[in-house]
Amino acid sequence: MNTKFVFVLGGVTSSLGKGIIAASLAKLLQARNLRVTIQKFDPYINVDPGTLNPYEHGECYVTEDGAETDLDLGHYERFLNVFTSKLNNVTTGKIYQTVIDQEREGHYNGKTVQVIPHITDEIKRRILSLTKMNQYDVIITEIGGTVGDIESLPFVEAVRQLQWELPDENCAVIHLTLVPYLSAAKELKTKPTQHSVRMLQQNGVQPDVIVCRTEYPLPQEVRRKVALFCNVKPNAVIESIDAKSIYEVPLKMMEEKLDEIILEKFQIKDTPPPELKEWSLFLNKLFNPKEEIDIALVGKYVELQDAYKSIQESFIHAGAANDCKVRVHSIQSEHINVNNVAELLGGKHGILIASGFGERGMEGKIMAAQYAREQNVPFFGICMGMQAAVIEFARNVIGIKNAHTTEINRTTREPIIDLMEDQKRLAAKKGTMRLGGYTCRLTKDSLAHQMYGKSEISERHRHRFELNNAYLGPIETAGMRATGINPDTGLIEIIELPSHLFYVGVQFQPELKSTPENPQPIFVSFVHAAIGFRHRCGTVLSPADDVSCLPDCEVSAN
Repeated sequence: MNTKFVFVLGGVTSSLGKGIIAASLAKLLQARNLRVTIQKFDPYINVDPGTLNPYEHGECYVTEDGAETDLDLGHYERFLNVFTSKLNNVTTGKIYQTVIDQEREGHYNGKTVQVIPHITDEIKRRILSLTKMNQYDVIITEIGGTVGDIESLPFVEAVRQLQWELPDENCAVIHLTLVPYLSAAKELKTKPTQHSVRMLQQNGVQPDVIVCRTEYPLPQEVRRKVALFCNVKPNAVIESIDAKSIYEVPLKMMEEKLDEIILEKFQIKDTPPPELKEWSLFLNKLFNPKEEIDIALVGKYVELQDAYKSIQESFIHAGAANDCKVRVHSIQSEHINVNNVAELLGGKHGILIASGFGERGMEGKIMAAQYAREQNVPFFGICMGMQAAVIEFARNVIGIKNAHTTEINRTTREPIIDLMEDQKRLAAKKGTMRLGGYTCRLTKDSLAHQMYGKSEISERHRHRFELNNAYLGPIETAGMRATGINPDTGLIEIIELPSHLFYVGVQFQPELKSTPENPQPIFVSFVHAAIGFRHRCGTVLSPADDVSCLPDCEVSAN
C-alpha cells in the first residue's frame, strides 16, 4: 500500500486542539493495525523550542534521539505509545536555515531563491521524508497556527501543491474550526467556520473533513449548513465537543466515524474495527478513582500549566494506575521562604520539584526539599529538583554550608553541582547539553531497582550540570545513596534517602516517556507512596500493595 497523507489545519482561533485531533485519528488508525506517525510543522522562525521561554511556548519536549521539539509531540507519543524523532517536528527556522545554507553552497546554481518554489519544496521534502523510512501506512501532518496567519502561508501552499500532486486517494485534509455558542441568541453560529474554510479554499486547499470544536452538540441542521456552505459531504462534518479528558477524544472521534471517513477517502478496506480495550480500561480507572491525594508541584513556570505538561500528564497516568485522583497544586518556587514553607506545603501528600534553568526560585526549591526530608513527606525531584535536594542535603546534613551549583554561583568553593571537565572544554562550542536517551544502571538493592524491576534503563535528558562525583563519598557516608549511574560516564542519575518514606531524585526527565498504557514507574510508585502517606502509613508501599484496607485519617500540616 502506498503511504497515505493526512493534513490537519486549523482556523478561527488557536488552541482548538489540532494536536489532539491528529493524535486521536492516529490512535484509531493504529488500532486498526495501520502503521501511523504524526509530524508537526510550526510556523515560528525559531529553529526549535529549545531557546523559547516556557511562558511563551509551554514545555520543550525532548525526543529519544535528542531533538528539542514542540509539546504536541508529547501528545503524539502518549496516544500512540511509540517514539517520535527529530523528523517529526519542523519549524520555519529549520526550513529557511536549510534553504539559505544550500544557497550559500551554490546548490541552486545562481537562481533567484524564492518562497515558491524553494521554500515550499523544502517543506514538501520534509513532509515526504518520513516515507523514506518505509514503515508507515499513514503519515499525519499537523500545520501549526491558523489559516490566514502570514507565517503559515508557505505551509498551506505546500499542502495545496501536495493535494494537487498526490493521487486523490492518497491525500486527505482535515480542517478544525470553532463553532461558538452565543448565549444571547441561544444558538450555535457557523459563520466563523464558513469564513475560515473560504479562506482555506482561497489558498487553493479544499478540506475533505471539517471538525467543529464546540461546547454544545451540533444538530443535524447545523451540520448540513456547514456541509452546504463549505463544500463537503454532510457526514464529513464532525462534532468535537468538550470532553472530560483529552484521552476521551479518540472514543468520541470513533463515535463520529472520523477514521471510517478517512479510510473511505483512502480506499482502504478490510481493516479490523479499532481495538481500544486497554484505552477504555484506562479511562474507566481515570474517571472512577478510589483514592484522592494532593501533590505539590514546585517549579518556576507554574503559572502556565503547559510549561510542565508532561508532568501533569504523568500524574494522570500514574493516578489511573493506582485508582487514584491526583490533585496537582502548582506552587511558585520563587515565593517559598523560611516563613511560609510549612503553610504552602503543609497538608500535601507528596512534593515534586520540577526542572528549570537559572537562579530564579532555586532557594525556594532547596527549602521545599528540606521540608520534604524533615517532615518525611514523599518527595520526587526531577533534574534541578534532584540538584536542589543534593544541595540541601549537603548544606543541612553534611554541614557544607556553602554548597551550591556553578550554574548559579560560578565561583562557589563547594560545587556540589557542576559542569564535568569534558563539558567545560566544550562550553565554547555550546556542546554541554545532554539531550535524549541515556542508559542508567540501577543498584540491585535500591528502591529504583524495585520500581523499574530491571537493572538497566534508558531515560531522556535535557540539562547541562551534573552531581559532582568528588562529593559522592561524603554524601553517601551521610546517608544519601546514588542508586542510578550512567555506565559510560559514571555520572549520577538517581539519588535516594533509604531512611525516608519515599525520597527520590533523578537527573533525567522521566515524564517524557510516560503514556496511559505504560505509566512511568517512578511516578506510579510516588503516587502510591503518597496514598500511603495520606493513610499515615509509615513504610514505603510497593505498587502491588493494597492500600484499600488502611484506615483513613486526617493529615496534619506538620
